[in-house]
Amino acid sequence: MALVSMDANASDSFVDVRSVDPTIIVELRYAGRNNLLGQPLYPYGTRGLARREVVLGLAKAQAFLRRYQYCLKIWDAYRPVAVQAKLWEASHNSDYVADPETGAGSLHSWGIAVDATLVDAWNNPVGMPSDFDDFTPAAMWRYVGPSPEVRAHVRLLQNAMLRAGFWGSRTEWWHYTIAHWQKYVPAEKAKSAGKTLATHWEGLL
Repeated sequence: MALVSMDANASDSFVDVRSVDPTIIVELRYAGRNNLLGQPLYPYGTRGLARREVVLGLAKAQAFLRRYQYCLKIWDAYRPVAVQAKLWEASHNSDYVADPETGAGSLHSWGIAVDATLVDAWNNPVGMPSDFDDFTPAAMWRYVGPSPEVRAHVRLLQNAMLRAGFWGSRTEWWHYTIAHWQKYVPAEKAKSAGKTLATHWEGLL
């Protein structure tokens, strides 16, 4: 397991996702131009990093998905606070982007959240409710669109992540937080984050 020392909200090391399971696709959207700001926010060569528990959970979800000829693609993992500040400045929409100066800020910045989608076994995109950073009702956790294929895909992703110990986000189908995230965040910050955080999967879409 390759460890990368990080100095962001963490006293321990973060783990490179692909060092644990190289079959997981990592395509960090903030490392390119296909994102909210339309410009790279991460240096070239940035890897997908997260807490060890998160990465092990992703490997578990990947193993489940591969039984159905699908794979995880990670759009974002650890996100520096400085990048979060740029996203907040561009959006000022707390339904989708956390204010880094309020409470715990983004749980990405603590290495305990990831943004994930599905691809098929050959890394081809599959139908999902929306693109990344789509700040519209199409991004909601509960898919209400007409496509049975999209509904099946989002249900499969949600099921895989639930089984692996993650919670989802009410407003972003792609956003997942490790279920025991509170142990990584100071108590006073965790209380405020918990009010707006995740929707636990209850078998509904």
